[in-house]
Amino acid sequence: MGKITLQSVRKSFGDVHVIPGIDLEINDGEFVVFVGPSGCGKSTLLRLIAGLEDISAGSIAIDGLDATHLPPAKRGLAMVFQSYALYPHMSVRKNIAFPLKMAGMDPAEQERRVTHAANILNLTNYLERRPGQLSGGQRQRVAIGRAIVREPSAFLFDEPLSNLDAALRVSMRQEISELHQSLKTTMIYVTHDQVEAMTMADKIVVLNAGRIEQVGSPLTLYHQPDNVFVAGFIGSPKMNLITGPTAAAHGCHTLGIRPEHLDIRADGIWEGRVGLAEHLGSDTFLKVDAGALGTLTVRATGEVGLRHGDVVRLAPQEGRLHRFDQDGKAIRG
Repeated sequence: MGKITLQSVRKSFGDVHVIPGIDLEINDGEFVVFVGPSGCGKSTLLRLIAGLEDISAGSIAIDGLDATHLPPAKRGLAMVFQSYALYPHMSVRKNIAFPLKMAGMDPAEQERRVTHAANILNLTNYLERRPGQLSGGQRQRVAIGRAIVREPSAFLFDEPLSNLDAALRVSMRQEISELHQSLKTTMIYVTHDQVEAMTMADKIVVLNAGRIEQVGSPLTLYHQPDNVFVAGFIGSPKMNLITGPTAAAHGCHTLGIRPEHLDIRADGIWEGRVGLAEHLGSDTFLKVDAGALGTLTVRATGEVGLRHGDVVRLAPQEGRLHRFDQDGKAIRG
């Protein structure tokens, strides 16, 4: 079991309120991603759940039991950090088994758990190597293995892939997702990368200045953002946000349209001139100077034959416009 409930959780450092007050429920077996810009409080919130920081107010329950003041070792959670924190003089086997040895576990049970974790993570052939003989991705798997052997009720990941190169991040992202499907254990994952959030999560928690902006599935946040912040943060490239007379004509303060929902058509209602054209093979991203509308990003097919300086007309797809009021909140209907 791994249900985690936060009620009115606050964290302050003196007069600075890092987490002003959060209510959140994480269901057993969910893969939940905390995402937001640097300094939004996502890592602090994870550390509060882990017990590595004391909360200033509120409560944290794990499987219905009050864990607010429990030490980290008593919470039944396992944390994987950005830094692998492996012992360089120890073999992979001994690194993975270390928390079990410290807990005084029977050696036979230690070996069973290490063997099981190594099998899950494809580390069986590396158990006698030392960390210095491994790639970055393999070292991160060792760190995850050290968490798996504890058989926790939930895994907490604090930006575990940020030290890896782009290709390794993609493969490790897939491996962690597959691990979740295999173990069926609650996982909470912190990242500033919204692509990681979109591809891995069952549920995304978007944080901004210590507050929750929206909670929902990746596609809910993508198609139905509650406010301008979520609209601009979720999605790559991000949503085009337009203010001024054009937005006012649609009965809103800010008008949003995603790059893939702008069609290049001769009868388009908006005119602009192509600036930067990024050809990525299957897609081409165009930066179009649309005058009073600002610079719009358009996602087109990779074969589009447009270049810098070309004049284009753009047509927003019907039903794809997002409207936001002067407070930045979504206008539904």
